[in-house]
Amino acid sequence: MKAFAVAASSVLTLLTLAGSADAAPTLKSIEFIGMPAPVTAEEKTDVYTKARLKLIYRNGQSRIYDLSYHELMGTTDSITGHIVGGLSDDHDHPLTDAYGQIASDSPDGNSLMVIPGMKAADPVHNETLALVTQYEYKELPPAGQTGRFWSKLPATASLARLDQDKFTGALKVADYRSISFGNVNGLWIACAASISPWNTHLGSEEYEPDAKVRGGGSKAEDSDDTTDIDSFSRYYFGDPARANPYHYGLVPEVKIDANGTASAAKHYVLGRFSRELAEIMPDRRTAYMGDDGINTGLFMFVADRPGDLSSGTLYAAKWKQTAASDGGAAKLSWIRLGSASDAEIRAMVDEGIKFNDIFDASNTEPNEHGYKKVVTYTGTEWLRLKPHMEKAAAFLETRRYAAYLGATTEFSKMEGVTHDPVDRKAFVAISRIEKGMADDTGDIRLPQNDGGAVYELKLMDGHRAGIDSRFVASTMKSVPALLGGWLGKNGNGEDRKDAEGNRCEQDKVCGPDNLKFSRVSRTLFIGEDTSRRNNNYVWAYNLDSRRLARILSVPVGAEAAGLQVVENAHGFSYIMSNFQHPGEDVNKSYKAPDRDLVITKLNEKWHHLQRAVVGYIGTREGALPAWK
Repeated sequence: MKAFAVAASSVLTLLTLAGSADAAPTLKSIEFIGMPAPVTAEEKTDVYTKARLKLIYRNGQSRIYDLSYHELMGTTDSITGHIVGGLSDDHDHPLTDAYGQIASDSPDGNSLMVIPGMKAADPVHNETLALVTQYEYKELPPAGQTGRFWSKLPATASLARLDQDKFTGALKVADYRSISFGNVNGLWIACAASISPWNTHLGSEEYEPDAKVRGGGSKAEDSDDTTDIDSFSRYYFGDPARANPYHYGLVPEVKIDANGTASAAKHYVLGRFSRELAEIMPDRRTAYMGDDGINTGLFMFVADRPGDLSSGTLYAAKWKQTAASDGGAAKLSWIRLGSASDAEIRAMVDEGIKFNDIFDASNTEPNEHGYKKVVTYTGTEWLRLKPHMEKAAAFLETRRYAAYLGATTEFSKMEGVTHDPVDRKAFVAISRIEKGMADDTGDIRLPQNDGGAVYELKLMDGHRAGIDSRFVASTMKSVPALLGGWLGKNGNGEDRKDAEGNRCEQDKVCGPDNLKFSRVSRTLFIGEDTSRRNNNYVWAYNLDSRRLARILSVPVGAEAAGLQVVENAHGFSYIMSNFQHPGEDVNKSYKAPDRDLVITKLNEKWHHLQRAVVGYIGTREGALPAWK
């Protein structure tokens, strides 16, 4: 087959086939055989896979499975009397419009978990699994409203109890409930997620509100912040002035007990910035976190105690470029921002600390002693730290303080993070190499690539550098095979496009966002979020063979979100993958000859673009065999 259908991953460790009625010999390797890009209007508007999975056994035999995408639930669905993705206020009362409860159209981070002691209603035929899903935002306006509603409404998260068929591994939602965040002032722009080594859901709050502006200061002219905390506060609290910006941009952690009860908390000491997710290293202490937007940073947190994110030390990266070609490379050093506990920082917030208590700030050169010029997501500013405010700055104005201390805040669209515990590597996605990364000033000076890149971070013992972690990133370099396939610009400075308006190649990654790594299969899974191609895909990339395979396509305009790889849950494995906001901007961006048919089908299939789906890749019968 051609490049899109090459074998994409091989397992070097032993695997066994579990959950099948007949015993299977020991596996030698596994390969993903990719699928072509969508061609017809039916395919372009669907979520589907035509990829295959090949299992090769040590006795010389092999078996090929046709893969299939299984929908678990969709936003606006009603399950056990609850609306999937339904939004609520601070008293957990539904937010409604003329059509009933307002529902998100953007399911994102998933955590499919085995909860010890949790029992299925029918234990003879089923096991039970817990699925936490967070819903990032609602893009489409509620009834009677107009415009884009990104960031204007509260986010939400849900707990679904799933029946897992003991024979096929197929999943079915048995119960659905929203998770209350009322005790932590709500949830806002909940993006990707990870599972902690201690089996909790680690969420995120992306695009933190600008506390300077919220406190009455003026926004910098080049600020990238377009959030609307006033609208969020009006819908959630019933008062546009009530929401405190320092309650958002944090790391939510959700614990599930054997009875199916969910409890939510937020961590302040991992810093406050536009976090995609927090990824915990094998020491159960060190976390890496990407920072989305323009002119952002890369952050590392080292907890004081394993399995406890309530106190520790926060660091920001400094990029020292060593190469510019193929996405670039650099040596990394780490600037210590500060040490604290959640209780300390939460107390500052509860006592009413404001931005003006932490910094003097100006959007123009003040020509006064002590000011430093910084360029970050919130624009070009001159800042002067007030006395004894180092700790508050580190944890409440994390990105600004990182820039103030000389860390690199030039990254663009830094998204998912994952890691390979065997080879001691982490991976981070950059959706677009642009702006601060692609200019001729500062630390990062790379060629523009609107298709982005995936970077590999080498993890070393940090004790010589005074960092109490064995997983400190020392270098950061692009993975050549995963460099974005952007078509570039023509002689007039206009984006090159193919006949259907795509600005990225079909058979290369474009806009990498979600990243998850399977240790057993040695495979890096990549979910895309780009407007530079009509359809986004999920890819499987094997680190050893360096082969890439497309394994899922989502509807035109939708983002491939919610990526998670579960290697063994009661004898089965799952590749969780959602899509969000189907058909986004399709009216103005989609130029192919079948445009009218595509728009019609999108509306027919996805409830006039209101319905987005949570699901998984498995076999036609149910789940994939366990990866052991």
